Amino acid sequence: MKQRLIIFGVIVLLGVGILSACGGNQANVSAPDQVEDNQTEIDSANSGEAAENSADDAAVEEPAPETAPAVEIVDALGTTVTFDVPAQRIVSLAPSVTEILFAIGAGEQVVGREDFANYPDEAVALPSIGGTFGELNTEAILVLEPDLVMVAPLTSAEQVQSLKDVGLTVFMLENPVTLAEMYDVLRTAAAITGHEAETEELIVSLQERVAAVEGVIATAETTPLVFYELDSTEPSAPWTAGPDTFIDTLITMAGGQNLAGEMTGEWVQVSSEELVARNPEVIILGDYIWGITPEMVAERAGWDAIDAVANGRVYPFNDDLASRPGPRLVDGLEEMARLIHPELFE
Repeated sequence: MKQRLIIFGVIVLLGVGILSACGGNQANVSAPDQVEDNQTEIDSANSGEAAENSADDAAVEEPAPETAPAVEIVDALGTTVTFDVPAQRIVSLAPSVTEILFAIGAGEQVVGREDFANYPDEAVALPSIGGTFGELNTEAILVLEPDLVMVAPLTSAEQVQSLKDVGLTVFMLENPVTLAEMYDVLRTAAAITGHEAETEELIVSLQERVAAVEGVIATAETTPLVFYELDSTEPSAPWTAGPDTFIDTLITMAGGQNLAGEMTGEWVQVSSEELVARNPEVIILGDYIWGITPEMVAERAGWDAIDAVANGRVYPFNDDLASRPGPRLVDGLEEMARLIHPELFE
């Protein structure tokens, strides 16, 4: 339409110029200078028209800006979620998800979190929708007007459906058990939030730190037996992590042997009698955050016969570094390696 208007305007101007020239010729037929001037005006108008048409054609031929294609991603429940644009208002319903989002540079896009998210400090300052164990506080989530609710497998499929039933878009991140799988989870979160470049830089940094630990552990001459205590509500039969858990993965990578690594189930109880019989050389207290101390462990009946207790190798440990599948798992690996093989990090 713009091109048509420009051409029409040029034609009108040319028409006026030609009529004017014709009128001048009738009045001054014998004035060659005037005819020459009129011809100059016509040539100039034609030249102007050509220039305008050329500029207009160039404008028309200029390609339109490209629109980023929609991103389709399959979540941990097998649901394909389409993102036309990166999510801008995210409510996180798992501490691990919250940590991942802040680590990849998407912290400013998080508008709400659940009660147990305690890292980083910026996350703690966000509005909480309450705890996610039991019934979800859907109303509190809706108040935050999220364009995405991001969850982890600790949120059940039924709870996810209840969120979808009120019109919310929900995406469940996978629960990785290896560092390679964790990197893929970071990339998934990056694709959803539009932080691919920052995430790749983060992954490279994490891989370099892991390689450094592996280089040191490769020189270890022993593989100590490690008992990782998760919950000692029953001190005579504390809970620990079995195979197919990140705790098992980290113990192995840190140069230890998980006492429960060959047991059945991700989370298992081990009796005091079995612990004494197996005689772990290192005990790591993941339940330290609940107030359990090395001194309390030493007071348990019969535990003084365990090498780890007798040799003072019962260590407090921040369980968040081993149980939350996010970038801080590398922090957990580094710390665990120092505890299991202190002789290599002196």
